Amino acid sequence: MPRDFRGLTAWKKADDLVVEVDRITSDYFPREELYGLTSQIRRSAVSVAANLAEGCGRQTELDFRRFLFIARGSLAELEYYLHLSSRLAFFPPPTYLEVDQKRDQVGKLLLGLIRAVSKQITARDSVQ
Repeated sequence: MPRDFRGLTAWKKADDLVVEVDRITSDYFPREELYGLTSQIRRSAVSVAANLAEGCGRQTELDFRRFLFIARGSLAELEYYLHLSSRLAFFPPPTYLEVDQKRDQVGKLLLGLIRAVSKQITARDSVQ
């Protein structure tokens, strides 16, 4: 049964992360990176929230969980892009720490959601 993604704390925090990443890349990244790293970092952040939303629209818990794993993969990709951007000194260290903490929070929420959905799948399978 489809869920409303807007009610998920993980989606809300992922959506906030997208806005933060957009702000940071607009404020700090060099213009010549617009079609390079800026585009990649924005797309990976958007992918986290979008996959949470898409997973909520799926019919089964297995499908939902699959999209949660995809979102987690996009979050790992974002982690690397943030790390690389920091190494390239595109933004100040405090900005990196702030956005990385938000990324980490989304990761913890995703992991909790994956565990909860996995328990539901296991419980359902044990009944059948």
